[in-house]
Amino acid sequence: MTSIEIINQFINDRDWHQFHNAKDLAISVSLEASELLELFQWRTPEEGTENIERVKEELADVLIYSYMMADNLGLDIDQIIAEKVQKNAEKYPVERYKSSRGKYDK
Repeated sequence: MTSIEIINQFINDRDWHQFHNAKDLAISVSLEASELLELFQWRTPEEGTENIERVKEELADVLIYSYMMADNLGLDIDQIIAEKVQKNAEKYPVERYKSSRGKYDK
């Protein structure tokens, strides 16, 4: 089974699809991303990943809600990622931005 099939099976078994509209899923992505970020707050990057199981759990929550939102909106995750990477490649050409943290508008 694919990731989205596993997610949808879990949701369908519980009849939760009715609660998963785009607005609530977007909120959930943000909340779960905040929980992921909290693991790193006031810590070094190394300290933030000491409890890798918690990092995995919070990252999975972000991805699950993201997959659900894309699926509900009929979006192909691979396609929208490829399109975004292409846009980023145009904004950040290798010749100008290699090994640089500069923003495209600076």
